[in-house]
Amino acid sequence: MKNLLSLFLLVSFFYTTSAQGIYDVAKIPENLKKDAIAVVRNEEQFFDIKSIGSAQYEYKIAITVLNKAGDDLAEMAEVYDNFSNISNIKAAMYDAAGKKIRDYKSSDIRDQLASDGFSLFQDNRVKLLKFISNSYPYTIEYSFTQNFNGLLNLPSWRAIKGFDISVEQSAYTIQKNKFYQLRYLTSTDLKTDSVTIGDKVKYSWKSNNVQAVTREPMAVGVDNISAWVKASPNEFEFDNTTGNFNNWKNFGAWIYKLNEGGNRLPDVTRALLQKLVKDAKTPKEKIQILYNYLQQNTRYVSVQLGVGGFRPILAEKVAQVNYGDCKALSNYMKALLNEVGISSNLIVIGNGMPSLNQNYSSIGQANHMILCVPLPKDTTYLECTSQYKPMGFIGYDNADRNVLMITDAGGKIVHTPAYSAKDNYQIRKTKINFSEDGIADISIKSLYGNAQFEDNFTMLLKEPIEQRKILIERNDIPGAELTTFKYEQVNRNLPVMTEEINLKSNQILTKGGDRFFLMLNQVNRKESIPPKVENRKTYFAVPFSYTDEDEITYALPNGFKVEFIPKDIAINSEFGSYTAKFTSKDNIIVYTRTQMMNDKKYPPEKYNEYVDFYKKIYQADKQKAVLAKAP
Repeated sequence: MKNLLSLFLLVSFFYTTSAQGIYDVAKIPENLKKDAIAVVRNEEQFFDIKSIGSAQYEYKIAITVLNKAGDDLAEMAEVYDNFSNISNIKAAMYDAAGKKIRDYKSSDIRDQLASDGFSLFQDNRVKLLKFISNSYPYTIEYSFTQNFNGLLNLPSWRAIKGFDISVEQSAYTIQKNKFYQLRYLTSTDLKTDSVTIGDKVKYSWKSNNVQAVTREPMAVGVDNISAWVKASPNEFEFDNTTGNFNNWKNFGAWIYKLNEGGNRLPDVTRALLQKLVKDAKTPKEKIQILYNYLQQNTRYVSVQLGVGGFRPILAEKVAQVNYGDCKALSNYMKALLNEVGISSNLIVIGNGMPSLNQNYSSIGQANHMILCVPLPKDTTYLECTSQYKPMGFIGYDNADRNVLMITDAGGKIVHTPAYSAKDNYQIRKTKINFSEDGIADISIKSLYGNAQFEDNFTMLLKEPIEQRKILIERNDIPGAELTTFKYEQVNRNLPVMTEEINLKSNQILTKGGDRFFLMLNQVNRKESIPPKVENRKTYFAVPFSYTDEDEITYALPNGFKVEFIPKDIAINSEFGSYTAKFTSKDNIIVYTRTQMMNDKKYPPEKYNEYVDFYKKIYQADKQKAVLAKAP
């Protein structure tokens, strides 16, 4: 009996232990649960390069979702195309104790077009599986094999998948033949393990026990705090093309070769172009005429088909169908200019991405194409996908970064124009006239330039009823009633727009005893202060540098006098500068405010200094004048 009892206890122990599987939430270290919505329990990437044009990718991941905020991570969405296939998919879900509660079948996995919302033609597809659980925490696990027939780039790896996600362990391995050449970049201090066995070389990287980082104000990503690897081949084969990415010159040579013979235009189009520019006096006038023609006669449609994701549609075809993607429209504009004797160069650029790394060439650093027109005395860059942007204005997501110019001699790194704080302006003049009964007529006229034009431009495209709705929602003037408004771009060739708004309010003056108080900044006031963050982890930046200039003129009611007006204020820091000036004469108060901000990328330890700077502006924006009725 004693032996039977011991055997029963032993079996019970092993059953309980096995039931508490490797994904038991109780096994997650407490430091990884802190501030986390999910924990990557294990991630394994193995990329085996078979030849210059083929490879096999083995991927496995398990993620424990701790609460509802992490549900978006409970998804498998793996993309493939005509040059790869995905097989051997396995997926399962586990409960909080690590007990498997479901295996997924192939019928549970959707295979669908990987629609990006704007591509008319593409061959990307996605294997999609959404894991759903009504209780928390739970763990999802999936794995698959992907075979590639054509290699333009190699998978990248980053241990941290995003904010509020911790990592138990994550690893990446690349295996290649010892004669196959590739290049890689890694994050600072990440150890690379390299081993050679026979004619195979393995590079391995791993990261363990990484705590979650909460999303921090103004953060510009997690690359400075995460382990990461980026890799690229040298020689490659893809869709019956070959090339070499070992430097930007060779990269550009491949792009140039793809575009060869693509600039021919139909005879009818050529004749039209000559007619359009026959009275133009200068090359700049010709560029303007043809850019306007492009905008009025084409529209942007993305096309992503094999190497067609990199080779533009023929200019002749664009002339017939009147649409194209960024490559096709840039190449078409190049053909238009070429027809009238103006040379230009295609530009490969990372729209909204960092500058191209001059010392490391790879296809993953760019996602867009524009056009450059070098003239003897200046250079004009053209954003060919927009039907509205003025000639030469490429937007702050394309500005001030290294890009690749495609020439007949190969690729060449150049730098796009930078828009300074002075260029990205908002100039606003406000007049507030008080009637005898204290009702204020408010007239606001604003001028937006460059990046601030870009930020506000969509208002020009909206219907008046929608404009009104937005203006009412944005209004911060107490008790203000919107009466009239107007938006206008006086000159389509300049990135400048005007805004005129008229309002009425009876709540601008506030009474306290026998005095009246007037908040002097009514139209561009900071209403909150970013929270301080101790032990901040991420870098931060404002989206773009800018300058705001405000002038508000108050005409006070008859019988009022100014008893107090604030002293002038000046605030300066490495983040920017601020001034506020106050004058009063003959019942007229003039308030002027200027704020200039730099768009530098700042290290985490500077953030609380930025908050202190911002707090000073917040306080300065609250200055009031004190008025009294004359006896």
